[in-house]
Amino acid sequence: MRLKGEVRGMAVKNHADFILKEKGEKGLKELEQKMEELGYPIDQGKIQQWEFYPIGLEIVELLAIKNLFEFGEEKFKEIGSFDAKVSFILRVFFKYFGSPSRLSIQAQNIWKKYYTIGEVKARELNEKEGHAILTVEKFKLHPIHCLHLQGYFSGVLKMAVGKNITSKETKCPFRGDGYHEFSFTW
Repeated sequence: MRLKGEVRGMAVKNHADFILKEKGEKGLKELEQKMEELGYPIDQGKIQQWEFYPIGLEIVELLAIKNLFEFGEEKFKEIGSFDAKVSFILRVFFKYFGSPSRLSIQAQNIWKKYYTIGEVKARELNEKEGHAILTVEKFKLHPIHCLHLQGYFSGVLKMAVGKNITSKETKCPFRGDGYHEFSFTW
């Protein structure tokens, strides 16, 4: 919780919505109880999607989910992809501006709608060859969030190109690199 920065409430809410979808009301209640035990009670019904919350809350919630439901790497990528799929911001973007090239230009502006820290850049986008590289700088939260980001960006690209995405985190601050780098193919 000492991490600097804030995240929109929609991120916290979307994680809970994923649990509701996967584990039902019982799972959501378990998550709320776990968050209360950890000293960060969240009433999901009262989360304001457009308000900013401490960024550590998102990490605590993801770790509570990992602890409660024993989710592996693929499930955290799935949570990230789910977040992209249900994002109001992204749905509006793709309705009015939705092309991969526009997405690469607007990536940082979209990022700022969610987070008060970090910088995202589309380093490479080759629609013809089906390849993209994204970086996230000045954003080191927790290794579990790397999986979430990988899934989130995969979900965004799937919406943009209409094809299944294969992804890999090729650089990571938790492995000694200066930033996150994600490689995507379709």
